[in-house]
Amino acid sequence: MRDKFLNSNAIKFEETNFTWHENPVFKLKTDSPKNEVVLGFTKESLISLNNLRLDKSELNPDLLIFASRHISKTARPAFLVHTTGNWTEDINFGGEPRDLSKTSALLLKAGLLSLIEQKFPPQLDTFSIDIEVTHHGPTKLDKPLIFMELGSSKKEWVIDSAGELLVNVIINTISKYLELKQEKNDKIGLGFGGTHYAPNFFRLINNKNIAMSFICPKYYVQQLNKDLIQKMIQNTIEKVDYFIIDWKGTNSEDKKHLVPLLEEFKLPIKKTKEL
Repeated sequence: MRDKFLNSNAIKFEETNFTWHENPVFKLKTDSPKNEVVLGFTKESLISLNNLRLDKSELNPDLLIFASRHISKTARPAFLVHTTGNWTEDINFGGEPRDLSKTSALLLKAGLLSLIEQKFPPQLDTFSIDIEVTHHGPTKLDKPLIFMELGSSKKEWVIDSAGELLVNVIINTISKYLELKQEKNDKIGLGFGGTHYAPNFFRLINNKNIAMSFICPKYYVQQLNKDLIQKMIQNTIEKVDYFIIDWKGTNSEDKKHLVPLLEEFKLPIKKTKEL
């Protein structure tokens, strides 16, 4: 993807005279003087990136999109977008225990819609488009972020057209985010329940005027407490309008834990099937 960003026929980055993480920083050539898009590289593991080191750079971004590879046991070809955080004490995949990054629901929606709207070449017809629930690090960064990923094995990572497509989608995501922010049509939700690839939340984001930031899957609902839910609200840069529960994707015991917990907050509780 690094090579595709720098050698794309569709977009043009120019090298600047400053660095980030001891690597050159590149700036996107654009007709919009208000919005600057910069490209940086780091040799550090993205999921364990705990310090942007902005004090040593001229960079001060409003939002971050991490272009990353994705690994899964099924190794299915896919393009994915998700927010980051840990629902438990497990930090095997970066971040702090029971902690969430800062993020933007509108940026996540922009990433998903940009993937859906992108025309796929025939050789990528087998690739799925997915959102994932909130998982892995980093969690400590001060800037709101999402991950956009190419998956899910070495076979897919080296496909030129796949890398090119995701690079174009990431650039389009920035424009789409600015559109969504300007239009102000979307309600902002936090998600609970369902499986890792969150099909019901995918449907809402794609088909309704709903944007979502953090999604806690059914297998971590019992880990939720008041502090974690408060972080979900506080770490979403947009004002949260309501909680959304994948009702069929949450068992009765989990509902008994979750619903009283959510009722402590002054936010409406919606079911996916109601929206």
